[in-house]
Amino acid sequence: MEGIWGMNAWELIKTGGPLMAPILLCSLFALGIVIEKLFHFSTIQTNGSQLKTKVFDLIRDNKIKEAIQLCDADPSLVAKVLRAGVLKFGAPREEIKESMEDAGLLEIPKLESRLGALATISHISPLLGFLGTVTGMMTCFHTIQARAASLNPVTAGDLAGGIGEALITTVAGLMVAIPAFVAYNFCVSRINRLTLEMERAATELANFMCHMAETGVLFEEGANHLKRVPGHEI
Repeated sequence: MEGIWGMNAWELIKTGGPLMAPILLCSLFALGIVIEKLFHFSTIQTNGSQLKTKVFDLIRDNKIKEAIQLCDADPSLVAKVLRAGVLKFGAPREEIKESMEDAGLLEIPKLESRLGALATISHISPLLGFLGTVTGMMTCFHTIQARAASLNPVTAGDLAGGIGEALITTVAGLMVAIPAFVAYNFCVSRINRLTLEMERAATELANFMCHMAETGVLFEEGANHLKRVPGHEI
């Protein structure tokens, strides 16, 4: 027998009862959040190692403005952090790191947006299913009580509606919760990797620029550009 797999969506919703409506809404919201997060991740995807190499080479060649422009043209989070650090070139190490940390802190909430809603959906969907199970069983007991009061025998058909509601809502709740939970963990893992990549890029840039300053390469701001001032030691 095909069972519920042979039923169309409308038949499942009708059989599952009124609690199928919030479960269906949860599934639609979860799908929208997952699509939005995947799109966001794809737009900020870049080759962080290649970007860092280009930025470091431009800084080494005293092309600070070109390094900033390169970061502006890249949509990745690493580029935003590197840009904040390059803008502070020549400043103390603490100021450079603070600028990059602030840039990272501005981006992290954007990455984590709507993840709380996705986690909530993954938790409440099975609860809605279990609530449907309870209401379905209550329907069965009410049917038994009514048939007994009228001295009529209880048949399997009398209980089928309540049992079907109980089981279908449970299945529907779990079918929404499981993918939502998997998607939530995927997003959290991806955000952790992006955050670690930002932190690593910030540390490497701060070390690189401080090393250049310590080896006697200082920069002074001219009218329209930054130029190298050789022969100075810090």
